[in-house]
Amino acid sequence: MQPILTLRRKALRGALGLLGLGAATLLAACATAPAPTPAPRSAEIRVITSGAFTEAYKQLVPLFERESGHKVISSFGASMGNAPDAIPTRLARGEQFDIIILAGPALDGFIKEGKAVAGSRVDLVRSTIGFAVKSGAPKPDISTVPKLKQTLLDAKSIAYSASASGTYFSTELVQKLGIAEQVLPKSKRILSERVGTVVARGDAELGLQQVSELVPIPGIDYIGPLPDEVQQATFFSAGIVTGAKEPEAARALIKFFTSAKAAPVIAKTGLEPVGSK
Repeated sequence: MQPILTLRRKALRGALGLLGLGAATLLAACATAPAPTPAPRSAEIRVITSGAFTEAYKQLVPLFERESGHKVISSFGASMGNAPDAIPTRLARGEQFDIIILAGPALDGFIKEGKAVAGSRVDLVRSTIGFAVKSGAPKPDISTVPKLKQTLLDAKSIAYSASASGTYFSTELVQKLGIAEQVLPKSKRILSERVGTVVARGDAELGLQQVSELVPIPGIDYIGPLPDEVQQATFFSAGIVTGAKEPEAARALIKFFTSAKAAPVIAKTGLEPVGSK
């Protein structure tokens, strides 16, 4: 009986030894194995964009969200002016954003003030100014400077934006044409609304705004751009806001806006993509 018990004890000790060796080998393998790569973190990117880039922006953001896994929280406002929803007003009252997209000169001003990060400006698109009338209304000829001048003199009412295009119209264009005294009294600066919407309602006979802001509005007919001699092209640019909570994800979104994939979407909205060149 004793030899049998001895054999059993030896067999048990051998099995335990093998288990211990296996456990030690497993622990050693775990210690030397590379750590698993963490899953990419999904960020919430807060963006405010001015009107000229809005239509392209609305089409591009869902594509970026699907590709990146990030979430974009969007706001909209004019590049300039003191309307309650204008970008300068919202930054002044402390609203938090990661990216601002607006007229390049306005962005440069925010960089100088320290509200946007120095060196973060990226030009996205080149935008031109055009005119529209209510759908079905006669389309005046604005193809030359003299014809544009006559159209403005003949119009009963004119609507213009409170942002870059409207500032150019009211402070430079009509002065260049020598008709400021005749035209400005019958012209209305539109706050917090698209000029095309005002024209579509019949509240103004003629409307002037960035082409990309006129084209998508229902109920109006786009006439065409200003003649080259008096056209003002504006670069609309993106910048990182000082104190941004998601600067890396914000840069990824800006890079997407300048990609070759984004260019045809931008071009369809009446803008010239510049970042993909």
